[in-house]
Amino acid sequence: MSVETFTPTVQVVTMTAPAQRYFAAKLAERPGQIIRFSTKLSGCTGFAYVLDYADQAQDNDIVVAISNDITLAVDKASLQALRHTEIDYVKEGINGIVKFNNPNVLDECGCGESFNVKSAV
Repeated sequence: MSVETFTPTVQVVTMTAPAQRYFAAKLAERPGQIIRFSTKLSGCTGFAYVLDYADQAQDNDIVVAISNDITLAVDKASLQALRHTEIDYVKEGINGIVKFNNPNVLDECGCGESFNVKSAV
């Protein structure tokens, strides 16, 4: 399998410090695994975020080293919708929630489960 490793001059996707701590702890429970970030068609506005744990990147992934503990594989097919997204982890009351700060989002559904992006020019 040939997996492209991408070293961007500007990060394709970034993570806040709280998100890095959260995912580093989760990956410590899953030695050798990485995080795969993609989208799927969903909801009333178009797309939903998908974060999965994986043993390795897929052929169509761009691999980004977020830190020494976190490797993120971004699905190339989802890249237009995910480029420059910041992944955050915030506490809301007693709950911790992964949030996506995505500058490409044009609109979101009322429940916040799906989104649409600006089309490429």
